[in-house]
Amino acid sequence: MARSVVALVRDLLFSSRIGETAKRLGYPFRTVQGVEALRGALAEGPGLVMLDLAGQGLDQEAALAAIEAAGRPAPVLGWTTHASWKATLPLHARCDRVVTRETLTQELPELLRGYLEGSSLPPPPPGERGG
Repeated sequence: MARSVVALVRDLLFSSRIGETAKRLGYPFRTVQGVEALRGALAEGPGLVMLDLAGQGLDQEAALAAIEAAGRPAPVLGWTTHASWKATLPLHARCDRVVTRETLTQELPELLRGYLEGSSLPPPPPGERGG
């Protein structure tokens, strides 16, 4: 069975976009909207955890703490907006990579394949955190 993708995101339109891409590539996808649901998803051993670092109504700090408490069962791909980049900067070091929402949209298939199939990921552009 293909490794799954778990995303902590509240934006349903964006979540749908990620889900459609993941499913098209053959990866099971699950959206969670809170830390308790994230803990349950982490226990299932996902292949990738995605986290909206700039999402309103999400406790990103608690989410990252839950991921760390679970032993970081999967790489963490965070995304933020250009406008929120500096505000979310303290969270970046706790992710394997942080990209802008625009980069995530443009490179989503490659990013998913890279993390879930272990193929090489392109290096992050200057200003983005790679891992």
